[in-house]
Amino acid sequence: MLKQHLQFKLSQKLSPQQIQLMKLIQLPTQAFEQRLKQELEENPALETGKEEADTLDDEYGTEFDEGTDSETIETEDINIDDYLSDDEIPDYRTKANNHSADDDEKSVPYAAGISFNQHLINQLNTIYLNDEEWGIAEFLVGSVDESGYIRRPISDILDDLAFTQNIYTEEKTILRVLKTVQALDPPGVAARSLDECLIIQLKRKEMSPSVELAIDMLEKSFDQFTKKHYKKLLQKHSITEEELKDAISEVEKLNPKPGGSYAGNNRMIEHVVPDFSIKIVEGELELTLNGRNAPELRVSREYNNMLKGYKDSKDKSKSQKDAIMFIKQKLDAAKWFIDAILQRQQTLFVTMSSIMNYQKEYFLTGDERNLRPMILKDIADEINMDVSTVSRVANSKYVDTPYGTKLIKEYFSESMKNEQGEDVSTKEIKKILETVIADETKKKPLTDDRLAGILKEKGYPIARRTVAKYREQLGIPVARLRKQI
Repeated sequence: MLKQHLQFKLSQKLSPQQIQLMKLIQLPTQAFEQRLKQELEENPALETGKEEADTLDDEYGTEFDEGTDSETIETEDINIDDYLSDDEIPDYRTKANNHSADDDEKSVPYAAGISFNQHLINQLNTIYLNDEEWGIAEFLVGSVDESGYIRRPISDILDDLAFTQNIYTEEKTILRVLKTVQALDPPGVAARSLDECLIIQLKRKEMSPSVELAIDMLEKSFDQFTKKHYKKLLQKHSITEEELKDAISEVEKLNPKPGGSYAGNNRMIEHVVPDFSIKIVEGELELTLNGRNAPELRVSREYNNMLKGYKDSKDKSKSQKDAIMFIKQKLDAAKWFIDAILQRQQTLFVTMSSIMNYQKEYFLTGDERNLRPMILKDIADEINMDVSTVSRVANSKYVDTPYGTKLIKEYFSESMKNEQGEDVSTKEIKKILETVIADETKKKPLTDDRLAGILKEKGYPIARRTVAKYREQLGIPVARLRKQI
């Protein structure tokens, strides 16, 4: 049985402007510049420049309701003087950008290049292949991933050649053509596994006893080699410890990801532009926001003149009424965007200033052991903002410090209690763990249990499983894989 009833519900919703502001805050400098460029292209009422701008009353548009239909609004009721007042200067013209022309970042040119796959195709063009072989070779090159490997089984490639390329062949033909592709540069390309990749590279080198031994071990004892079961390798191949060490040295010179060595691959080179800069001036920290985050914006002079023309016009036609509504919408958007940028600047500066002061001891010394435990809520509470706002600033922004350019979120860490009951940063513990492992005897690396014991001796009582977690986060393998002869 259907019933109708009224239900009152209180809910909080973000306005489109608030959502857009959150997106602006999240953007790093380079992405922000692209967003600014897009806004300038889409809104003719918004202009950039340092010359004196026409001024508009900061309170224009208060007599309009957002979303009013241009067909029904009475344009005679529009107070054009609210838009044209020259007596007051809007807030956005009284804000200092706090940077000089010397602060402007110069553009960084990039050399043009070809993709990794095109680089391989260009080499194929120098090799004689019949039509069938060329089709197979081109398909194999297209199957090479950015690391330089072909990860798909030959049987799948055989089916795809038939269904997508109309090439009906046999696996042995594909394998023969694959050898041709594997002869291309860089060495090791188009391998189907790590051992095959390393063996291809070794066979391209000048043969010597150590190279031959390395090939033999990879072909016959790859699993034992990767697990560093050196005693088994010495017995199986009847070799001395010195011979094994020379063979390992040959393998260590190889590139396990041949695709990554190609400078002209199709991945973009990341160019980090710091959003903030921290300097030490006379023993005190000085924070500045990248000047590219503070563009000079103004409302279009031309649009101001259009409003004047409408005001002075005695015969206000239907087309003029439509035009004034369009102008009003663009002016509202321009005003909001300028205000949003100013709010973005303030939010970024206040948040980073709080982080800098919270980690003052670290920024003055550069010693990671001085990093205090800090979570997003610590900063959010201090600046009276939402945790999500702090997260947007920290996750995508970089800061230039005397100790290098780093992602801001790297300064956040959980806390743990030491033996004295003091809160210490997990980053401090990781740094000590990293130092202990670096100083260990590589012939007999320290196990996670032993590492936990050493940390406890240093005043950090943490469990073995926690040591294993931190070690993995640092990208350090287990003791067995750190073993050296």
